[in-house]
Amino acid sequence: MGTLYEVLMLLLGVFWWIMIIHIIMSWLINFQVLNLRQPIVAQVWDGLNRLLEPIYRPIRNVLPDTGGLDLAPLVVFIILIILRTALANNAGFFYGM
Repeated sequence: MGTLYEVLMLLLGVFWWIMIIHIIMSWLINFQVLNLRQPIVAQVWDGLNRLLEPIYRPIRNVLPDTGGLDLAPLVVFIILIILRTALANNAGFFYGM
């Protein structure tokens, strides 16, 4: 069962970094540091959007319209922090302590 705990923490950690990369890329694109006409940037951006959009979309449907401010990543971040904390606090369950 300890392996299950480690796999879940690894998956949550990878998802954490994917979100960080997506947020930083969005800032760099908005401030025109990165250009979506560059093929590599466009491919990475499209891949990250395809990966994260199914997670953000239901949250955007629940949140009120805030204009140009997208709060869905913040909500997902908070949920991710809660999941990681809950998993870490219950690690004894996975190790049979």
